Amino acid sequence: MQIDVNRDVFRLAHVFTISRGSRTEAQVLTATIADGTHVGRGECVPYARYNETLDSVADLIRGLPADIDRATLQDILPAGAARNAMDCALWDLDAKRAGKRVWDLLGLPQPQPEITAFTLSLDTPEKMQAQAAQNAHRPLLKIKLGTPDDMVRLEAVRRGAPVSRIIVDANEGWNADVYADLAPHLVRLGVQMVEQPLPAGQDGMLAEIARPLPVCADESCHDRHSLPDLVGKYDMINIKLDKTGGLTEALALKADARAAGFDVMVGCMVGSSLAMAPATILAQGVAFTDLDGPLLLAEDRDEPLLFDDAGVHAPAAGLWG
Repeated sequence: MQIDVNRDVFRLAHVFTISRGSRTEAQVLTATIADGTHVGRGECVPYARYNETLDSVADLIRGLPADIDRATLQDILPAGAARNAMDCALWDLDAKRAGKRVWDLLGLPQPQPEITAFTLSLDTPEKMQAQAAQNAHRPLLKIKLGTPDDMVRLEAVRRGAPVSRIIVDANEGWNADVYADLAPHLVRLGVQMVEQPLPAGQDGMLAEIARPLPVCADESCHDRHSLPDLVGKYDMINIKLDKTGGLTEALALKADARAAGFDVMVGCMVGSSLAMAPATILAQGVAFTDLDGPLLLAEDRDEPLLFDDAGVHAPAAGLWG
């Protein structure tokens, strides 16, 4: 088999800002594996927060043996973007070889549409209120926060979207005191969940302070090895394929997390429909789905995912799986 990896760039519809910085485009890696007849594809988004770069991840993919399979892949590469791209490419290849969809190979029903959050970028209160008003028709909004003066931003968003359900992502931007002060106001404004309020590795206080609304682990949760350290601190985990290292580990993490009493959210990095496609399988029946990456783009893959009032739909065979 032949393995290739290419860099692709997708322009964003608007500047996207979180507590760690801003971007105007999504830079992704597309991995392909071909057997001479069929070609499998997978996409990953290397993330500097996890010490990944486009070059370092591409090098890991190019260094894989040509006869790689999914089981061996789990042993060769750690959880992360490189393994994600190849794991998903191998699932795609196997589906094409079998003439079946990936969910059929897994013994699962065809994925049904899932309502996805739509993310509002971190900005001034006035601009965030305008973003919220523009998207007030959406049933679920995800608000990027993570500064000491976030209360005015949250109030502004609620004014702009008085009916939408709201979840909040602090991206590790608060400390325990800031979160303790904000938590009652989050409840008052109808926020349904807060994601990663404290930095990973500095989140022990979550086990000691009140959690009046569900707290979700994102940067603190990567794969199944993360779960024991989350008990007592978090109520929910955010599963992202680029953290777990692909669909194979993500499905196992979902099962183990539920068995351990955690609710599940399925999230994404800012990537194209190819990156989100495998996650539509993972998102079935979870508490929150956040697969809005393609909605933030000004351009996307051929045969992109369908988003409508019912939510995000399963991918067409021409896209993935």
